[in-house]
Amino acid sequence: MDHKLLDKLKRITPEEQEILDGKKDINRSIYMNSYSSNIIDCKKLLEQNKLIQVRPHTRFVHFPAHKHNYVEVIYMCKGHTIHIVNGEKVDLREGELLFLSQNATQEILPADFDDIAVNFIILPEFFDSTLKLIEKEENQLRDFVIGCLKNDNRISYLHFKVSDILPIQNLIENLIWTILNKQPNIRSINQMTMGLLFLQLMNHMDKVSVGKNQYEQELTIQVLSFIEENYKEGQLTDLADKLQCDLYWLSRIIKRLTGKTYTELVQNKRLNQAAYLLTTTKLTVADISYAVGYDNLSYFHRIFKKRFHASPKEYRSCK
Repeated sequence: MDHKLLDKLKRITPEEQEILDGKKDINRSIYMNSYSSNIIDCKKLLEQNKLIQVRPHTRFVHFPAHKHNYVEVIYMCKGHTIHIVNGEKVDLREGELLFLSQNATQEILPADFDDIAVNFIILPEFFDSTLKLIEKEENQLRDFVIGCLKNDNRISYLHFKVSDILPIQNLIENLIWTILNKQPNIRSINQMTMGLLFLQLMNHMDKVSVGKNQYEQELTIQVLSFIEENYKEGQLTDLADKLQCDLYWLSRIIKRLTGKTYTELVQNKRLNQAAYLLTTTKLTVADISYAVGYDNLSYFHRIFKKRFHASPKEYRSCK
């Protein structure tokens, strides 16, 4: 990072000076609407009519668990910081990015003088232009943006370990510099820069860690329970209707959460049930095939043998 910019970000702020002088906690009046609130309010940190702002991360103090009513992006300029996001430890190191959705619960451990980070405070509508650039892509970054715009994000955080990707580092530095120096046409410049940043990040999705959240855990349970109860005839469209969600989105999220497609999960359940019936009942193979959802007996034979390396009759006899 440019030394002049880094020196500017390293300066002790009035808030940090209070902490160094003995204040034990964060100054909640800077961030929250009341002492009892745990939600950092964008109206406290954003200038009127602004969609994005950047501020140095406050060092030397423990930030207790909190949420944001905006999207936060943290960039580690130097050193490192420790974040606990929805119970998961994230060690954010120099040159790395941490995207936090509105549903993320974040706790931050105290940072030292040379641990320099910047926080981007971003209203979701800022990403409207960005989404137009990436709308044809299919990955977790796009899912994250759409979730932020809907305030219904299934992804709590994205941790990009991209310190070795020079174009990304340059774009982030440009974004910080433009905001801090209040350049003319700042909104257009920032939205274009953010769009380019996202396009670069999409080239390096192998360098991202994705934060799970309680919703995803509950969704996985709902999917598996539905299959358990409806494996014979239950279709993915039926599950989408039950969960009141988009069919295409549900198909992709099931694959991401379980590593298998809905069809593969159903087939596994059907074949496991068929194996159970073969060893615990005297039903014919044809009856078992029909009972687990297969009308085509030859197809059932083929996939059963592929799974268990034995025909249904062989499987029954050896058990």
